[in-house]
Amino acid sequence: MSQAYKILTLNAISAKGLARLPQSYTVGGDVAEPDAILVRSHNMHDMVIPASVKAIGRAGAGTNNIPVKGMSERGLPVFNAPGANANAVKELVIAGMLMGVRNLAPAVKFSEGLTGTDEEIHKATEAGKKNFAGGELPGRTLGVIGLGAIGSLVADAAIKLGMNVAGFDPGITVEAAWRLPAQVKKAASVEDLLRQSDFVSLHVPLIDATRNLINAERIAAMRHDAILLNFAREGTVDNAAVVEALNAGKLAAYICDFPANALKNNARVVTLPHLGASTEEAEENCAIMVASQVADFLENGNILNSVNFPNVEMGRESAYRLAIANANVPNMVGAITSALAEAGLNIHNMVNKSKGGMAYTLVDVDSPATDALLQKLAAIDGVLNVRYLPADE
Repeated sequence: MSQAYKILTLNAISAKGLARLPQSYTVGGDVAEPDAILVRSHNMHDMVIPASVKAIGRAGAGTNNIPVKGMSERGLPVFNAPGANANAVKELVIAGMLMGVRNLAPAVKFSEGLTGTDEEIHKATEAGKKNFAGGELPGRTLGVIGLGAIGSLVADAAIKLGMNVAGFDPGITVEAAWRLPAQVKKAASVEDLLRQSDFVSLHVPLIDATRNLINAERIAAMRHDAILLNFAREGTVDNAAVVEALNAGKLAAYICDFPANALKNNARVVTLPHLGASTEEAEENCAIMVASQVADFLENGNILNSVNFPNVEMGRESAYRLAIANANVPNMVGAITSALAEAGLNIHNMVNKSKGGMAYTLVDVDSPATDALLQKLAAIDGVLNVRYLPADE
């Protein structure tokens, strides 16, 4: 039977996602002392996060609005929903390529500005359409920087449209590599990719290594009349450098999801109001994924798709489970098992994994844990959080 956990929602979360939470849970925007928080875009950096919180779930991929470092220091996982909105973003990238190569945005503005009789509009249309003549996608090369869930879908869609695709991702995972179409040509570097691409699409998180990833120096390496697309994160592109390249005729167009003053009133720029994941389907998929993950963590201590902790899943083989979050330091497993042995508890099953500076251990034992044991485990140097999860609660 599920516990009566309390979930605070900081944004409107899809009802289909919330339906994945057990009926015993209390869920809402005014929940006091919550066990977990579900969030979409709300900025949590200036928020006092209650001591009762055991996990945060982001109904989306990016976690820039969440103080992940602070949560790691408390031993709390931050979950996200990688890939749940991938199809929505992929479709918008394809739309962006078509908008750029066919000059659709300036063509729409031209049409909206036509005046006069229908006959006069027709004559003006025929006279003006030559200014918006574009190209087609087949045979052109798309360069994809970042080959995760979204990047691999974009690459696959471009191949199906008859395009050549080059990709670059120095941190690609084995899982992502298996997803990647075999026809994708692996670029040796960002510069190598830029030199061979007619279109460049970014699919990377905003971290120190990717801030202003596309800058003046790298734009200089791009093909003349290339089209740049950014549906990843604001800040990965140096707007001033892009505007300078557009005005100089180096770049043909910049299509992005992040309006900014520097990009206003430029005929070669199309900005959209952060629509990448703004579909009903994507919002539902993200909410379903993250709600399921948070519930499994609260009930069973399992971790899947956390940005700061390793994936650790273990089927229950005992009614008594301990979940221990700790800094990834030597002899931690030995200290934990010694404490259990001194308490007279037999280990039925155990999993320990690490990710960067964080580690996580699930232990199923054959008899109940006492408060004294929990205090002893919590007192081990490097242990950040200890939870006791008996199955009958």
